[in-house]
Amino acid sequence: MTARSEDGGQYRRRVGAVRPSHLMFTGGVGALVDLPNFSVLVRGLDEWNYSQTQQREITEPRLLAAVARQHRRVTSLWPAPWLEGVDTDPNGQASRVGVPTAPFPAWFRCTACNELAGLDSRLFAFKNDRPRAPHEARFVHEGCKVKRGADRPLAVAARFLLACTSGHLDDFPYAHFVHRGAPCPKASHPKLRMDDRGGNIGANVAIQCVNCGDQRNMRDALGARGQENLPRCRGRHPHLGTFEPDGCAARPAVLVVGASNQWFAQTLSVLAVPQTGAGELESTVEEHWELLQKIEGPLLAFARDTLPQMRAFTRWGDDELLAMIEKVRARKAGGDGAPDDDTDLRKPEWEVFSAPEAPEPTADFALRRDPGGVPEPLRGVFTDVVQAERLREVRALTAFTRLDAPDPDDPDLVARAPLSRSETTWVPASEVRGEGVFLRVGEDLLRDWERRVADSAALELHQEAYRQFRKNRYSDRLPGGFDPMRHWPGARYIALHTLSHLIIRAIAAECGYSAASLSERIYAGTEEDPRGGILVYTAVPDAEGTLGGLVSQAEPERLVRLVRRALRDAMRCSSDPLCAERLPQPHADFLHGAACHVCLFVSETTCERGNRFLDRRFVVPIDDTGLALYRELP
Repeated sequence: MTARSEDGGQYRRRVGAVRPSHLMFTGGVGALVDLPNFSVLVRGLDEWNYSQTQQREITEPRLLAAVARQHRRVTSLWPAPWLEGVDTDPNGQASRVGVPTAPFPAWFRCTACNELAGLDSRLFAFKNDRPRAPHEARFVHEGCKVKRGADRPLAVAARFLLACTSGHLDDFPYAHFVHRGAPCPKASHPKLRMDDRGGNIGANVAIQCVNCGDQRNMRDALGARGQENLPRCRGRHPHLGTFEPDGCAARPAVLVVGASNQWFAQTLSVLAVPQTGAGELESTVEEHWELLQKIEGPLLAFARDTLPQMRAFTRWGDDELLAMIEKVRARKAGGDGAPDDDTDLRKPEWEVFSAPEAPEPTADFALRRDPGGVPEPLRGVFTDVVQAERLREVRALTAFTRLDAPDPDDPDLVARAPLSRSETTWVPASEVRGEGVFLRVGEDLLRDWERRVADSAALELHQEAYRQFRKNRYSDRLPGGFDPMRHWPGARYIALHTLSHLIIRAIAAECGYSAASLSERIYAGTEEDPRGGILVYTAVPDAEGTLGGLVSQAEPERLVRLVRRALRDAMRCSSDPLCAERLPQPHADFLHGAACHVCLFVSETTCERGNRFLDRRFVVPIDDTGLALYRELP
């Protein structure tokens, strides 16, 4: 990451480093990233510069099509800008290439004299004397009268911010707050002090005006009282350097730097699975687009004869290939050649994993089945076990929200903040490679279980909790005829999701994997297109999970031991009987039953639904045998 000055200066200095996946989930465009001595805000896409890099766009047609449905002008996916060579020459060109950031909050407090001021006051100077240690970047108070000498005192960010549900973020208005909305009677630019005694408690922080003596405690800005004492939202997007022309009608809320609700990513992800027919041709054209974009009709025959890369297209005729080149060219130019409008991103994945024959292995995707099929002790549990020896997952950041997390089923219900000042033609993306295990549950078993639990009191309580959850969260945004059960995932999803968590926790306990390095994809489908499978996979940009360790867990002996442990561990929890008896009750809106941190919950990066839709009673017989998917354990 590189930082520039808040007052418009264009210096670029390295201030730290993050993984590409960090930019997708916790620290992307518009997010605050905590550094050891201050925090920075990731700037908008308008300032991301690729002129000095040698990176290429990420190719994944299915994901690009999905992104284009939200941003019609998007024609490409790009990784974060990066240039090799920082380790060998920390002062070279590579040190000035990266994701642009700016110090934020822009108000700082001297740790020696407690003076509080903005960076535009020029009281604080940026220091980073060690190029090989960008994390030691800091701001110091040059004119401090308490601590003099060459070793200037550290200045730290004043840790309060304003944010609203419309996606705006702003510095806390300290001068307005301490003077209760009036100007200082003694100075046009008053000198402020912040007495911060630590802890994330407003009562521990007092703001004082040195000029007039006015003083106010930060507790007056919190809670219901704060709504009366804060100014209206200015509609500021600091990552873009813009303000809404007409302001913002939303009420701002006070946040502390580091608050988890200051930024929520809205992302899309797909697995790069082999395609057939036109889909396969389109994917191959995308992969070789740098070459094909210059080829017109008369040049195609010459290209086939002279360019080795054209061997990838031997299965398609000239007319078919030229038509696809034109289609992709039109889409990239923003024309009508949009990719297939299939909104179900997981359907192609399910079709590949559940197909009787595995596709030909590629550099991105390779499947293998044990010749003996499902181990004999588990044939009542699964109907298919597939070892995914190679996987490639591509993720794209499409937008972000503040204070209110986006709804994965209704992305338009929560106000989304823009990634750029103008309509963007690309979005940031990352790709990671790993491996996984796909487990398929028999359709007959699932249908029989669904009939057994359809009218059960337990499932009705889950449905009512979901209905209440939707009303509580979106009641002020739902149209009059909205059905709060429209996106109910179904009983099948709860069972498969619970089984997935049991397998993940067993893998972590059995073979030493960090559960946070594992991810899940649940293939439950819909009533019209039912599916029944789970994929547990690694998708992290390091060595763990890429050397065959996870795939080896699907070997017959290990898998039998693993599944038996997972199901038997589900029979008991150290929080029982409280956990085993838990069910959502009327007016409650928590979306889990017999589940807790002891027995089922996993990290947020692992679970695709935030530890919701989980209940052990729907998988193993912990109370009513009729509710369990597996009434007898292997």
